[in-house]
Amino acid sequence: MLARLAPEPLPDQLWLTVNGERQAVRLKRNDRAKRYILRLPAGGDPVLTVPARGTLETARRFAEEHRGWLADRLTRRPESIPFTDGAVIPLRGAPHRVVAGARLRGLVTLRPGEPLPEIEVPGDPRHLARKLTDWLKREARRDLEQAVAVHTARLGRSHAGLSLKDTRSRWGSCTATGRLSFSWRLVLAPPEILDYVAAHEVAHLAEMNHGPRFWELCRFLAPQTDDARLWLRREGAGLHLYG
Repeated sequence: MLARLAPEPLPDQLWLTVNGERQAVRLKRNDRAKRYILRLPAGGDPVLTVPARGTLETARRFAEEHRGWLADRLTRRPESIPFTDGAVIPLRGAPHRVVAGARLRGLVTLRPGEPLPEIEVPGDPRHLARKLTDWLKREARRDLEQAVAVHTARLGRSHAGLSLKDTRSRWGSCTATGRLSFSWRLVLAPPEILDYVAAHEVAHLAEMNHGPRFWELCRFLAPQTDDARLWLRREGAGLHLYG
């Protein structure tokens, strides 16, 4: 019996000329993929999924063949919204205006404003984006820890820890050891969306699958499951435009 050859190593990205500019295309090998798939996230570079036995040469050819599709999608993709003074961003689903505070020191604070509530970020404006991101992550952790505590209590299960990431392919995950991970961007979404994702991952503590029993548990913990899944399919990608 012949030994199976290891797949060809792939670089992190390849380059195309799209709309007259050099465009990086990230390469991601997926052993479960049956074909090459090119997708454009709401923010960041295009991603080309390469199947288990795929090669760099074929990936490059596939990307070249879909250059027109990519050019069209890049042209129509909404602009990203950086964290800057005056930017309007969602917080728990409600629009807020980011304001560079006059104070040199202090904490990020919420305050009333007209026509929108404001998020005041003190300190050097050059560090505004970092300070605001750090604050949003802390707020996300607080909301998620509270939601996870409620759902684990109802389910009678415990978890092995909670961490935050900025993944684009999933909003949460649960390992076989019971460690939960979530996207910090959930704090930008309405609270019932964050609550659903927390319930989804807590349900995995009892059912490490997506079978009927899992969805029964998920809907028991979060009755808004179906509406939340639909919201994430329609609106979730837009959360990656911020920051």
